[in-house]
Amino acid sequence: MTNHEPGPPTSTPTPTPPEGLDAHLVLDRPPFHLDVTLTATPGDVVALLGPNGAGKTTALRALAGLTPLTGGHLRLDGIDLERTPPESRPVGVVFQDYLLFPHLTALDNVAFGPRCQGATRTGARTQAAAWLTRMGLTDHATTKPRKLSGGQAQRVALARALATHPRLLLLDEPLAALDARTRLEVRAQLRRHLAEFEAVAVLVTHDPLDAMVLADRLVVVEHGQVVQQGTPADIARHPRTDYIAQLVGLNLYRGQADGHTVQLDAGPTITTTEDLSGPVFVAFPPSAVTLYRDRPTTSSARNLWRCEVAGLETHGDQIRADLTGELPLAADLTTVAAAELDLHPGAETWATVKATQTHAYPA
Repeated sequence: MTNHEPGPPTSTPTPTPPEGLDAHLVLDRPPFHLDVTLTATPGDVVALLGPNGAGKTTALRALAGLTPLTGGHLRLDGIDLERTPPESRPVGVVFQDYLLFPHLTALDNVAFGPRCQGATRTGARTQAAAWLTRMGLTDHATTKPRKLSGGQAQRVALARALATHPRLLLLDEPLAALDARTRLEVRAQLRRHLAEFEAVAVLVTHDPLDAMVLADRLVVVEHGQVVQQGTPADIARHPRTDYIAQLVGLNLYRGQADGHTVQLDAGPTITTTEDLSGPVFVAFPPSAVTLYRDRPTTSSARNLWRCEVAGLETHGDQIRADLTGELPLAADLTTVAAAELDLHPGAETWATVKATQTHAYPA
């Protein structure tokens, strides 16, 4: 009989914690209730969009630890953060008003984070100088916040947040304080810096252009709930609420499809090119609408509705007409066309849309 020496005990390898953000943010503050789920992997930029009062900033404050959760969970790189105080979280925040220390130079503002993490004064300032160089602010190292432009202050605030090497970067309306011209330039710079960021970034904004340019994924929040999420292109093409449709500039309706005909829940029918059945959304841009003062007899458009002008406003280099009647909708036309049609509030008009310019998709 052969005796076998027992081998060394086998051990199961400890699984590596998942990297990135895994959050279910539940917060009860009657009458407001927040229930938002957010997940992201390192390198992702997620934009939270929504109307005022939707819960965007509340969600951001919960991620930062500034507003305690009443339920759900918050994990970052597999570590529970719910009981971790804000100052101990690997989270960087860029506030809407930047909140730079007014008595410190740009260099010392950026060095503040590394100093709090234990770096020596010299080491922290060396790191800060490197970040200011990356932001193109080397010449402003000794400048105090009151003498910085809006764009420069925004970049100092971003450098201060990144200097702590956060695993989660939170940006609360980071471009809202900038004028239109500066916003365009800083948006492009911010896009480049976020593309280089190797952890998770969450951006809160009400500006759809900021979201579309800066984010990989959009999460739309209304009344404290996620109503839609996806890539910017997907959300722009398939809006699912009136708020999102207005955000991306589309007329949006819901109804029941039977082949190429959609009977709207409230209103007439719309003819589409898609062959569908059951609950659907139908969308088309205001630019797809053609207006006539008299019922057209030569138009080839399959969709024709009698409307009334409720209002007119300048929209870019065009006029946007807000129409009520058989089908409430928005129509874009040139200032010349608006003048030729003698459009004014209360004027009757006929609106047409070709079936090829509509887009129907399952609800």
